[in-house]
Amino acid sequence: MKKSYVKLTQQLVRGYATRLEGAKKIKAIEKLESKNWKYIENDNNRELIQKTYMFDDFVRAFGFMSKAALEAEKIGHHPEWFNVYNKVEVTLTTHDCSNKLSDNDVKLANALDALQPEL
Repeated sequence: MKKSYVKLTQQLVRGYATRLEGAKKIKAIEKLESKNWKYIENDNNRELIQKTYMFDDFVRAFGFMSKAALEAEKIGHHPEWFNVYNKVEVTLTTHDCSNKLSDNDVKLANALDALQPEL
């Protein structure tokens, strides 16, 4: 019984997100934009960041997505993404923060960027 409680607690903490606001949000957006992420606030007041990754072929794009899925699980935050052949389009936002940016979006963006040179 104790093991299941510990596991549940770890899952809750792993996926917990803190909404980015003010100067912290501005700084995070500036860093992400320097790495070719686009910040978007749409008409529905939804904040998100997007980036397109290009690869030599489908196998490398799919390999990136496989590694990205493992990183997303570690963080407890999952991307919206779209793949056609050698292109992977990634969108990050946090539904638990009313579709605003969170620290989890930044963590996952940085984790995805760290994967790209490997492929």
